[in-house]
Parts: sequence; C-alpha cells; structure tokens
Amino acid sequence: MAIDHAMPVLVVDDYSTMIRIIRNLLRQLGFENVDDASDGSAALTKMRNRRYGLVISDWNMEPMTGYELLKQVRAAPEFSRTPFIMVTAEAKTENVIAAKKAGVNNYIVKPFNAQTLKTKIETVFAA
Repeated sequence: MAIDHAMPVLVVDDYSTMIRIIRNLLRQLGFENVDDASDGSAALTKMRNRRYGLVISDWNMEPMTGYELLKQVRAAPEFSRTPFIMVTAEAKTENVIAAKKAGVNNYIVKPFNAQTLKTKIETVFAA
C-alpha cells in the first residue's frame, strides 16, 4: 500500500523540541500536513475534530501518557484503526509488549533519524 504523504499526521509529545524534531523529520520524508498536541488528552480532542492518517506519540507524558492515549484510541470505534507509532527513550521489553498488546502498530526508540522513521512508517502501511 502506498503511503499518502498528504494525510494529516498527529505528533504527540510534551517536549516541544521533540515535536519540532519529529515534524522536521516528517517534512524530510514528504509529509506536509503535521499537527501536534502536548499530551494524550489534547491529542484525543484533536482526533475528535479531525481524521488523522497516522499518530506518532511519546510514551512518557503527563497527565495522560502515550500508553493511555493508545488504549483510549484503540477502544474508540472511530479511531481503532488509526495507525499509531509509539516513541520512547526506554527500550524496556515489558513496555514494548504492553504497547503491542494495546494495539500499537510500531515502536521507535529515541534517538532516531529520518531513515528509521521512514522504515517504521513504511512497515505500518505495508501491513
């Protein structure tokens, strides 16, 4: 399946520098339509108002973590099929397993580059 570079992408992170980095990487990969949210609850609000083709979320955020966001997204029928990539600084096996069980499509460990992001996105849309 070809990746639609015009699809809206939502980047969720409580660290504005990380949002800027991911936004720039996405731009390098040809994605122009990038929105952002500073935590899980802000992301859910945005998702209710706009259909996103991909969500890229940090794991560690307050007050709602990326993991809690993922569980809420998967529980909502209107979002349950939205591709979701989790970003984290920790490569703990139990986190990866928990995210997979909760329905994450892919998992990226920081730091990462445009090529890693591209590969992870391609894997999500090849499935």
